[in-house]
Amino acid sequence: MSKNNRKRAVEDGYLNWIKRMGSSPHSQFDKEENKVKICLNITVDKKRKFGDYFTIQKAVDSVPIVNHCRVVIHVYPGLYREKIDIPPTKAYISLVGAGADKTIIEWSDTAEQMGPSGRPLGTFGSATIAINSEYFIAKNITFKNKAPLPPSGALGKQAVALRISADAAAFIGCKFIGAQDTLYDHIGRHYFKECYIEGSVDFIFGDGLSLYDGCHLHAITNSYGALTAQKRESMLEETGFSFINCKVTGSGALYLGRAWGTFSRVVFAYTYMDKIITPKGWYNWGDKNREMYVLKS
Repeated sequence: MSKNNRKRAVEDGYLNWIKRMGSSPHSQFDKEENKVKICLNITVDKKRKFGDYFTIQKAVDSVPIVNHCRVVIHVYPGLYREKIDIPPTKAYISLVGAGADKTIIEWSDTAEQMGPSGRPLGTFGSATIAINSEYFIAKNITFKNKAPLPPSGALGKQAVALRISADAAAFIGCKFIGAQDTLYDHIGRHYFKECYIEGSVDFIFGDGLSLYDGCHLHAITNSYGALTAQKRESMLEETGFSFINCKVTGSGALYLGRAWGTFSRVVFAYTYMDKIITPKGWYNWGDKNREMYVLKS
């Protein structure tokens, strides 16, 4: 299969998945039309040679408020040290890098750091990039939180690389680099295709309804850690993390997940796992009652 045909197949797979997830069994989500046809291309070049803008946030800010068409922001190679926020009014944004090893966005906030209000940022506010708009797509780009690796269980050291808090997002060929709480899969339906996700404790966490397809999950702890922390709180919620054809590698002793929510739901299928997974496999977050409800496979 040619590169272009493979790219089209991946995008078609994402659109079909969104359509399926928007059907009757998942009707709590509003049904919207995705915007595939591109109406605007924007370029970002930190070297200020070729781009329309030299920071990614400036490019995002230039997108019209209450956007109704697909805007593609092409990001030239480089290390972009900036904290980025994409607000709810700017839907249908695609962020396209020159390659995950070439286009890197990084910041270093942690939950305990003080924000502009004079109060700690918290885990929610620590994200290098926060996405609050629907139908976001990212391709071939690295999202990094470069805060140092903390001891397992340290307080206030959560350091999110990316937070996705909106419906119908896709990440293709991306990297998410961090330690504690790397990827905040907060709320909404999300599709991760052939991504690399690195961390130590709860490095994929949240209450999303998300599919991880062909991803590489890498632990960097030398003591103990946990891959997931899923926060499904009710039997009526249809959320959960599904991992298929993935690979789990790394160091230390790793739980596949911790039951952050009373009804946490995580499924691994056709996934290779290094010999770092603890024999128990799962941790009940210190509450044995959660073992009555948690769905795990």
